[in-house]
Amino acid sequence: MKPIIGMVARVEYPGETGKLVMNERYRKIVIKYGGNPILIMPPQNIDYTKTKYDDQDDLTKEEKEMLITQIKLCDGIIMTGGFKINKFDRFISEYATDNDIPLLGICLGMQIMANYKKKLWVVKNDSFIIHKREEGDCFHKISLDKKSKLYEILKEDRFLVNSRHYYHTEPNDNYDIVAVTDDHYIEAIEMKNKRFNIGVQWHPEDMDDEYSDRLFKDFFIECKRKREM
Repeated sequence: MKPIIGMVARVEYPGETGKLVMNERYRKIVIKYGGNPILIMPPQNIDYTKTKYDDQDDLTKEEKEMLITQIKLCDGIIMTGGFKINKFDRFISEYATDNDIPLLGICLGMQIMANYKKKLWVVKNDSFIIHKREEGDCFHKISLDKKSKLYEILKEDRFLVNSRHYYHTEPNDNYDIVAVTDDHYIEAIEMKNKRFNIGVQWHPEDMDDEYSDRLFKDFFIECKRKREM
């Protein structure tokens, strides 16, 4: 059987209301690499398009159980990109991490992972590199730690990536920083002693290159292994 890959629903971008969406590129990536995609939906009876993070109530026990029911269907989870973090995002990320479910964070998804069991903390970009670029553009290089799992997967320590974010994350002692830009912004994180627990700031789903291919292949290998357990 194909591994079931949960993708976290995202609020539509500013200007749209009342919609939770999934970028088609994520669904197609799951299909391409042999997975069965499902959507993980938030449990709270609120309008996520209008309700700010600090105005959201903490998840109740029942709401957490609703999410756990969805998560347990999954052999792996992609914390997808977007522009807004919600409290249910953090629960999904932390539950997957605590239960060693393969987890791949992309852009916003990496920022959610980076705040693992810490106060939510992201910082607006202020750098000589313009990190919010047009879709698909490969704009700046990253430097990868050669001792990292991500380096073992990608087999390269410096290469070009695309860049579409206004904010960046700060260090968290729970995660290893394994890639940075020339302006020292965090571009990739990973947690040791996990099947697969890696976040990247760039958008590999939009990069048809060997590095993205290696990243997704390794993620899906781990998802298939979990499926077969």
